[in-house]
Amino acid sequence: MDEAQWLNGEAFEYFRYLWDEPATRLAIIFVGGEGCHTVLRREPMLSSRIFIWQHFTRLTPSEVLEAIPLFHPIWADADPDDITFADSHAAHGNFRAWAQLTAHTRTGRPRVDQELLRWAFSRLA
Repeated sequence: MDEAQWLNGEAFEYFRYLWDEPATRLAIIFVGGEGCHTVLRREPMLSSRIFIWQHFTRLTPSEVLEAIPLFHPIWADADPDDITFADSHAAHGNFRAWAQLTAHTRTGRPRVDQELLRWAFSRLA
């Protein structure tokens, strides 16, 4: 469930009901931005069922250079300078931003370059 910080008590009660139903064998992943942890902790019947609390941070520049070529084939042969350029101008270590940028760079061109990246940046705004 993305944007979990915006869910209300009724929604959390429904998730708790699904979780407790033996026939569902359900796993729920709550993902959220600022305040998500606080909102989830306020619901003790739900909070007590959360198995792992995981805090994610932005990728560092070195993590970007390691992970992004593995993320999608369009980045596999990209020049590391172009990946760094894309990260510093658009993605900023945010994996969701990398996914959006990747969608805009899949144009059929054989390689990502700074010309294509500048065009993609204009589509992100």
